[in-house]
Amino acid sequence: MNKMNNVLVIGSGGREHALCWRLKQSPSVAQIYCAPGNGGISQDVTCLTLATTEAIIEFCREKAISLVVIGPEQPLVEGLADKLTSASIACFGPSKMAARLEGSKGFTKGLCKKYGIPTADYGFFTSPDAAKNFLKNKTYPLVIKADGLAAGKGVIVANSQSEALEAIDSMFSGAFGDSGKSIIIEEFLEGPEVSFFALTDGTSAIEFGYAQDHKRAFDGDKGPNTGGMGTYAPPPIMTDALRKTVMQGIILPTVEAMKKEGCPFKGVLFAGLMLTKQGPKLLEYNARFGDPETQVLMARFNADLYPALLACANGGLDKVKISFSNEAAVCVVMASKGYPGTYEKGSVIKNLEKAGGAPAVKIFHAGTEKRGSDIVAVGGRVLGVTATGKTIREARDVAYKAVSAIDWPEGFCRSDIANKGL
Repeated sequence: MNKMNNVLVIGSGGREHALCWRLKQSPSVAQIYCAPGNGGISQDVTCLTLATTEAIIEFCREKAISLVVIGPEQPLVEGLADKLTSASIACFGPSKMAARLEGSKGFTKGLCKKYGIPTADYGFFTSPDAAKNFLKNKTYPLVIKADGLAAGKGVIVANSQSEALEAIDSMFSGAFGDSGKSIIIEEFLEGPEVSFFALTDGTSAIEFGYAQDHKRAFDGDKGPNTGGMGTYAPPPIMTDALRKTVMQGIILPTVEAMKKEGCPFKGVLFAGLMLTKQGPKLLEYNARFGDPETQVLMARFNADLYPALLACANGGLDKVKISFSNEAAVCVVMASKGYPGTYEKGSVIKNLEKAGGAPAVKIFHAGTEKRGSDIVAVGGRVLGVTATGKTIREARDVAYKAVSAIDWPEGFCRSDIANKGL
């Protein structure tokens, strides 16, 4: 492919920065735009504001955009991919109907039940009384989930009936907005968690890496749940046999099921898995790349990303070649003090150039803005300090060395990212 394709990436986080960075290295891509982007993305590609779907479509026509890559879940669930496809613009990301795999846990659970995809036993409820009734004679812990999107926060592990009742009342009284109008109550699965990724064009699917995320805010998996405080890849626990089981028993049956349901899934399937004693089981699907998993996936990816993403939109994925390096990658998230609760905005982050100067290091920006010559923190999760190395230990050491070079007293990070992989 000649370098003649223009790409638009939608989003403003660390995931989008990693995608822009990898696409920039593609021999197939001439120009990359990101809307809205952030302070770090703007140093790599052209950032702009496109406030409406109409503005996005108009821009795509004006700049002859050959592929739109949708990063976050919200525009997918709202149907942005459908509108782009209707305007004959190739789009990486599922349709509104297919994005229900992330947008509705009830939909996904029903699909798993119908097609025999391994997942936790569950009940689905649209009223608090029915949900409370279900609790009779149940053993604890139980997991209670808001049905819709809740920015990674709509999951409560109840260790007793009183905690379960409290969770049900809180969800139905609007703790997670409309997302909690219906809920799932499911059995508590035990085992290590793994994030598994596959690309699909709606018919065929190919494995696209796996990683282990660290969700809790503080060391030792303590503190509140977050969007993710760091990740590493590849986790040694994912053997070749396990990967094959996941593809054959979970990913491919899901692709086939979605096709049969009349809403073929095109894009990336991100399966949150629990590796139980009975084998891998699906916790949930996301309809887009993970964050911060994308940072380590892109650090290890060493093929041309553009044709792989384009084939998800246009078909022919089975003819695409992808490859990952044998190196390990570790991403340490630096967040604003107070995250995931309230935090101050506007602090200046210094020494980023020096910290990111080593060839094995790339600092991906999430909640940043460029103000004059300063990079300023404006979000909860702010930086994804990512490094590669021959081993997980080496990658981790290089990442933390870069973290220690960053001058940002208002930020914090965990000090144990990737330890579980050692």
